[in-house]
Amino acid sequence: MSLRYAVLGAGRQGTAAAYDMAKFGDAELVKVGDVNLDAAEKSAARVNQLLGREIARPVKVDVTDEAGLVAALEDVDAFLSAVPYWFNPGIARAAIKARASMCDLGGNTGLVFEQLKLDREAEAAGISMVPDCGQVPGMGTSLAAYAISFFDQPEEIYIWDGGIAQKPRPPFNYYLTFNIAGLTNEYYGTTHFLRDGKIVEMPLFTEEEYELVDFPEPIGTLEAFVTAGGTSTAPWTYEGKLKTYQNKTLRYRGHFQQWKTLIDIGFLEEEPVELGGGVKVSPRHVLHTLFEPKLAPQPGDKDLVIIRIRGTGIKDGRKAEVVLDVIDYFDEATGFTAMERTTGWHASIVAILMAKGITPRGAKPVEIAVPGPLFAGEMEKRGLPLEERFSYL
Repeated sequence: MSLRYAVLGAGRQGTAAAYDMAKFGDAELVKVGDVNLDAAEKSAARVNQLLGREIARPVKVDVTDEAGLVAALEDVDAFLSAVPYWFNPGIARAAIKARASMCDLGGNTGLVFEQLKLDREAEAAGISMVPDCGQVPGMGTSLAAYAISFFDQPEEIYIWDGGIAQKPRPPFNYYLTFNIAGLTNEYYGTTHFLRDGKIVEMPLFTEEEYELVDFPEPIGTLEAFVTAGGTSTAPWTYEGKLKTYQNKTLRYRGHFQQWKTLIDIGFLEEEPVELGGGVKVSPRHVLHTLFEPKLAPQPGDKDLVIIRIRGTGIKDGRKAEVVLDVIDYFDEATGFTAMERTTGWHASIVAILMAKGITPRGAKPVEIAVPGPLFAGEMEKRGLPLEERFSYL
C-alpha cells in the first residue's frame, strides 16, 4: 500500500508528525506545507535526513487561500492541520472539496463542534474528519477510551497530564514546549467535566480543585489543577455512560500560584486597557511579550511528558480499577521533544488510520473515531512507553 500524506504547518509538532507518517504510514509521499517555504524546506529536509530517503516534499501553502489549499490536497489520502486552531474550520471545508481526510491539533472546543457539524458533508465526500488530536486532548482521549475498554461497565475516568522540564529552572520551573498563545488559551475561560453523570462547567485555577499527585522519582510530587480544553468533546460523548470524566494539568509546585496571581491581576484578558495618554494595550499581548523570552527553552533543555489515566468500573461483577501511565522523555536519537512525540505522533496515528480506511467516514470526535485498544497497539509499535496496572478493588 502506497499512501500520500500532507502536514500543514512546518513547526515542531508538524515535523514530528511528518516523520511518523513517513516511517509508519506506508507512505510514498509526505507533503510538508507552510506559508513560509523556507520553514517547509527545513522541516522536510530533517524528515528525509532522519529516515535516509527522499520522502518528504516541501510545498508553499497558504491555508487562507482555499483554491490553492484544495489544489495542494487533491492528491492526498489524509493530512494533518498543525496550524493555529482558528484556521481549522476553513481548512475543514477545503478538505471536503479536496476529498482528503483531515485531522488537526485543535485547541478550541467550540470550533471542534463547528467542524463536527460537517459530518454529513464529510461522509458524502468519502472522507474522515477527526479534530482535536495531539497530546491532551488527543493521546489522553485515546488512552481514556482504552481504559474504558477494560470494563464491562465503566464508571469514572480521571486524566492528569503535563509537559514539564526534566530539570526545572528557577524561578518559573517551566519552559515552553509549544507556542505561548496555546498556553494562555488553556489558562483562560472555563472547561467542562462530567460529574455525577452530568456535564458541568468548571472554572479554571481554583483552590477547590487543586491537588498533589505522586510520580516515580526523579519526578516526585506534582501539582494538578483545572485548565481549559483537555476534555474536549468527551463529556458530551460519554454523558449518560460515565459518572465522571475530568482532566487536570500537571506542573512542578509553585506554577499554580504564579499563574493564578497573573490571572487574578488580569494579565490574561485580551480587551485593551487604557494606560494613559490615549495608549491602549491588550494585557495578554503584554504578558506574551514579557514572558515568552523568559520561558523559551535554552540550549540543553530537555522535556518530559506525563499522561496518567485512572479508570474505574465493573469487571466480571466486581469493582475494578485500571491506571495507565505514559512518561515520555526527550528522544536523543531523533532530537524530538517528548511534547513533539506525544502530540505529533498521536495526530499522525489518526491520519494513518484515516488513510487506511480504518476510521469511520464523516466528522467524528477522537473518542469515537479511534478504538482505544488499537491506539495502544500503535503506541507499542513506536516504542512509546505505556504502563498498565489493573486491579480489583
